[in-house]
Amino acid sequence: MKNSIKFLGAALIAVSTLSSCGGGAKKADDGKKDDGKVAIFDGKTFNGWRGYNRQDVPGRWVIDNGAIKFNGSGGGEAQSNDGGDLIYGTKLKNFELELEWKISEGGNSGIFILAQEIPGQPIYISAPEYQVLDNERHPDANFGVDGNRKAGSLYDMIPAKPQTAKPAGEWNKTKIVCYKGTVVHYLNDQAVVEYHLWTPKWKEMLDNSKFSKDKWPEAYELLLNCGGENHEGYIGLQDHGDDVWYRNITIKDLDKQ
Repeated sequence: MKNSIKFLGAALIAVSTLSSCGGGAKKADDGKKDDGKVAIFDGKTFNGWRGYNRQDVPGRWVIDNGAIKFNGSGGGEAQSNDGGDLIYGTKLKNFELELEWKISEGGNSGIFILAQEIPGQPIYISAPEYQVLDNERHPDANFGVDGNRKAGSLYDMIPAKPQTAKPAGEWNKTKIVCYKGTVVHYLNDQAVVEYHLWTPKWKEMLDNSKFSKDKWPEAYELLLNCGGENHEGYIGLQDHGDDVWYRNITIKDLDKQ
């Protein structure tokens, strides 16, 4: 992982300032030198955001004390009663996403990248998922292989190691860097997962996951060519039926030179 992270770091140094990133975006104002980060959530409105496969924001998503919150039913993936996944409405290709999240006791959610909108299908049919989970109470922590469904993991494919997630109700820091097919997950300032899209190893991981050609052929084809022809897609936040909060969401668009 270290060599690829060094490569990504060098690539990021060469990227210049980003002035805008779609509706609702503005430069992050943290009192520090401008590093190209753009706030895509203003802490007050859903400007720039909408529901997956819809033009409005599902009613269960609300603004709560400067955070995007999903009001869960506790009954698993809602996708009804005005639930559903939330996406930022500008496609991205090469980027650095940073945010903070906290999950309710026993809760489950996820962060998606390079998602496509497929009518009648869930967001995860086409998008790699950064798992958001209460590792202590949710049964998913003990499913999968070697902890590959715990927080920070590439869901059902690569476990987050070291496992640095904080308990339910506490804020966690996430960074996802996606650059020319190399993706690195960070959890609380530590690199915990690395993978390489559109490679033989990526195909091998899909073959051994719940998204394999035999188990879910439509998902397999979409994920095999993740991001479609242009290798770009949406960032998404998952409705898994549980309370979850996201805040301080920023993007650095690495394609803006």
